[in-house]
Amino acid sequence: MSRAIVLFAHGARDPRWAEPFEAVAARVRAAAPGSPVVLAFLELMAPPIGDAVERLVAAGATRVDVVPLFLGTGGHLRADLPPLVDALRAAHPAVAIRLHPAIGEHPAVVEAMAQAAVAAAGLASLGE
Repeated sequence: MSRAIVLFAHGARDPRWAEPFEAVAARVRAAAPGSPVVLAFLELMAPPIGDAVERLVAAGATRVDVVPLFLGTGGHLRADLPPLVDALRAAHPAVAIRLHPAIGEHPAVVEAMAQAAVAAAGLASLGE
């Protein structure tokens, strides 16, 4: 293994909160069967991002893409996540750890959310 993906979410006390994120992780695993995919959390749920990356590196990952499953770039992605990723880079200098923007800012996600909102409102498609 050389390339792995960490899907990073906030975390919550209620374990049911993670169900949509687990569904995303399952779809990513299906789309990228050669790359391990781990769902990691900032707080309240396990594993934390450090443990997730440690596990992937121990299994042979030489590149780890960290994809925040956040709708936008707020305080956690501006202030909390970068130091965590920097510490992981320092601990694993031979591993390329790439931090991506919030997934909710990706045009495909914006479009999917707009279509879902239109569908929830009972309209056939955007523009009606």
